[in-house]
Amino acid sequence: PNESLNATDSNGTEALNATAKFVATPEGTALAYGSLVFMALLPIFFGALRSVTCSKSKNAADMPETITSRDAARFPIIASCTLFGLYLFFKVFSQEYINLLLSVYFFALGVLALSHTMSPLMTKVFPASFPNKQYQLLFTQGTGESKEEIVNYEFDTKNLVCLLISSVVGVWYLLKKHWIANNLFGLAFALNGVELLHLNNVSTGCILLGGLFVYDVFWVFGTNVMVTVAKSFEAPIKLVFPQDLLEKGLEASNFAMLGLGDIVIPGIFIALLLRFDVSLKKNSRTYFYSSFLAYIFGLGLTIFVMHTFKHAQPALLYLVPACVGFPVIVALFKGELTEMFR
Repeated sequence: PNESLNATDSNGTEALNATAKFVATPEGTALAYGSLVFMALLPIFFGALRSVTCSKSKNAADMPETITSRDAARFPIIASCTLFGLYLFFKVFSQEYINLLLSVYFFALGVLALSHTMSPLMTKVFPASFPNKQYQLLFTQGTGESKEEIVNYEFDTKNLVCLLISSVVGVWYLLKKHWIANNLFGLAFALNGVELLHLNNVSTGCILLGGLFVYDVFWVFGTNVMVTVAKSFEAPIKLVFPQDLLEKGLEASNFAMLGLGDIVIPGIFIALLLRFDVSLKKNSRTYFYSSFLAYIFGLGLTIFVMHTFKHAQPALLYLVPACVGFPVIVALFKGELTEMFR
């Protein structure tokens, strides 16, 4: 960057342009991408572990949502319509209004997601002597025999403390749109997604990942829709990390980003493989670790290609073949392929 700064013509316009265009230092770039990879691995690892306990849980609030092959086939179509709808919205209406609406919506969702993520931690943090009272929020309709529950939510004092802390983060996000608050919400969404969205079997996972593979490649390479929406959309649906953190500290403003879909979609497949490992009752986590390593490899490859060609990359282009390919090869070697697809 220094040469370009020195190469000024007589009226100094060149220098201005060079300064205006931000050039990240190699250290800054490495830190940003390294942190993004690390942050992406957290919700996948812990979400997968929690998806195992959650599939055994009897509590209605923690019941997973099962994705069938029909859902999986529809998903890319729904996602495409939503994405294109948002794109048109950003083209027609002013960004401020949409982002204001989205901020409020994601504020509410984010606070709930974050407190759900924190509650197991809180149980460990609080001393046993802590006065933990139980509450129940019950909202019914009708009387006697025909009485229906509309809302039945059980919570305790610890949950309320979690909600309070999450609300503080939420207000910080609303007022400052700070990247750390954005990432806290993003990580909570991703972790909840991996934990609570359960694929019913491996072939459903392959349908879902295959469909979204095509979706991602089309909208990133075929059009400018995905990149436009990702940049205009001010909501915690992506993890961001500043490339100029080393120069500007926490006020940094030039971000590398990774969409939550690139974490949650492979994540629910990796969580399924962990549950498959558990179901084999062999006390090994072969499929989980092979797909987890495949994810690291795929994400590393995405960043390498993006850095080499200086163009936004559809991460699923690299993640899907890796996350499906590695475990399938392992299953072939171990002769467990039919079991895996069953």
